[in-house]
Amino acid sequence: MSTTLIEVRRAKPSDARAIAATHDDAWRCAYQGIIPGPELDKLINRRGPQWWDSAVRKGSRITVLAFGECVAGYANYGRNRARSLYYDGEVYELYLRPEFQGLGFGRKLFSAARRDLVQSGLQSLVVWALSDNEQAVGFYRALGGKAVARSSERFGARTLDKVAFAWTN
Repeated sequence: MSTTLIEVRRAKPSDARAIAATHDDAWRCAYQGIIPGPELDKLINRRGPQWWDSAVRKGSRITVLAFGECVAGYANYGRNRARSLYYDGEVYELYLRPEFQGLGFGRKLFSAARRDLVQSGLQSLVVWALSDNEQAVGFYRALGGKAVARSSERFGARTLDKVAFAWTN
């Protein structure tokens, strides 16, 4: 019987290509039919391996969940960017490849990001999700997130609503 190592760790520059592929797969799965196709393609194509390599090298907080040799998911997080919301930290992105969803890996990634933020003195946090992304909205609610704000974002000709979920310690 063989075992596969599941590891949650800080991203390295050598992970850039795998993170880009994970981003591509996860975004296509999450936003197909929500974000218009051409806009979705533009958003995905902006985040190739070079973008991720640069982000890791510049010190962006990016944590990966590795399943054996495969990057199954990632979280990107840091200080809260929305000045109108009084929360210290923010999870900017948390995505898993579709085949790794529903296995508890998202919860592992979220916990690791939250722990890292708290250790840095950022005691509360916020996450934004598109309201039409029912899977993400359900995920953050299941983690105990409280809806604290609403906003909208434009994607080409379409304006989509989004909701902020928050946690405090």
